[in-house]
Amino acid sequence: MESSLVLRVVAKLLIPFILLFALYVQFHGDFGPGGGFQAGTIFAAGIVFYALVFGLDNARRIVPDRLVEAMLALGVLIYAGVGVAGLLLGGNYLDYFVLAADPVHGQHRGIFWVEAGVAVTVSGVMLKIFYMFAGRGRHDGDAA
Repeated sequence: MESSLVLRVVAKLLIPFILLFALYVQFHGDFGPGGGFQAGTIFAAGIVFYALVFGLDNARRIVPDRLVEAMLALGVLIYAGVGVAGLLLGGNYLDYFVLAADPVHGQHRGIFWVEAGVAVTVSGVMLKIFYMFAGRGRHDGDAA
């Protein structure tokens, strides 16, 4: 697909909006349908779309394997960190109300960070799976 000029131009126009929509779903997740899982999947889908149009090697230059693997751990650390913060502030694990002076703000803050952790992890997992399947057989001498 790398030779299709129309597809490349359309992809360059659409991918920023796909990534922006992922951010919208992430930040709107507190108030309506959506949240971390959906946002992470949409973000990963934008990168997968880029890889399908411009090639896997180009996608790996933009979002390298090391970054993807770091995303896997970072998201879990964010999620767990919110729980530990709740413990350190005198509440139970993942009790959000202690994260701010006002319990409502604490709930909002806790949900935001938990959903951010989920988004980072889901995006990393989706990209790791895609990279593994898309890249299989490419580094083994391509014997067929």
